[in-house]
Order: sequence, then C-alpha cells, then structure tokens
Amino acid sequence: MTKLDIVGQIADLKEIDYKNTLAIASIIELLIEKGIISRNDIAKKALQLENMTLEEVHDDRLAAISRK
Repeated sequence: MTKLDIVGQIADLKEIDYKNTLAIASIIELLIEKGIISRNDIAKKALQLENMTLEEVHDDRLAAISRK
C-alpha cells in the first residue's frame, strides 16, 4: 500500500464521516421539529453516554432490547 493509497482512504473516511454526521444531525433536527424529542433530552442522553463505559453502553442496549 502506497502513501497515495493511504491518503485516498483517509479522504474517503472523512467523506463518510461527514455524511454520517450530516444524517444524524438531520434526524435530530427533524425529531426536535416534530416535537418528538427536545434538545435538552439529547444533551442529557449525550452526557449520560459520554460518562458510560463501552461495556455499560452494550449492557444497556441489551437490556433495552430484552424489554421489548
């Protein structure tokens, strides 16, 4: 793999990251506009997730799935 290949792959990842970020931001804005969720709800959840370990996030997700 050459340096040029690596640079190209990094550029591709940046584009993918941008598109994913844009999609997430769009979904959040639509949910807020429709009154489904508030900015405060998002901020609280972001802080909660930021303070959790990866294992806790995984366990929390599994618990939520099993409750359905």
